[in-house]
Parts: sequence; C-alpha cells; structure tokens
Amino acid sequence: MPIYEYQCQSCSHELEALQKMSDSALSDCPQCKNTTLQKKISAAGFRLKGGGWYETDFKSGDKKNLAGDKSAGAAKPAASAAEGS
Repeated sequence: MPIYEYQCQSCSHELEALQKMSDSALSDCPQCKNTTLQKKISAAGFRLKGGGWYETDFKSGDKKNLAGDKSAGAAKPAASAAEGS
C-alpha cells in the first residue's frame, strides 16, 4: 500500500497517509479542519505486506545472496544436526 504525503494549504500542516491506490485523496486537514488538504507530488513510499516477500528480494551487491554465504553455510550443519535428533 502506498504512503502518500499531504500538506494543508491553510495552516501548512503536513502528514502522511497509508492508503490504497483506489482510495480518494484526503481533503480535510486534521489540524485546522479546513478542506484545503493537497496531495504532495513525491516519490511514493510503500509497505510490503503479506506472504511471499523474502529478505533477499531487494538486496544489492554482496548482500544479495545471504543463503549462499560461507559464514551462513557453516551454521547450517549445526542446524541440520539439531533437526535430526
């Protein structure tokens, strides 16, 4: 779900709102109660929610393959031994 930024044209109050893309834009300022809230144009932030997201999906460089790390591989046999007993 995207996180949108808003700014009131009357009192300059700024806020962020977690909204569905299909939701209509907010118009009422929570601070001054005027209907002069405007959506700011900015890079939309979003939150990954639900199953199917993995820690390596958005890694870059050397951190991308954490499962293939030699240091992570050294810990795997101990975990396998614990599962077998």
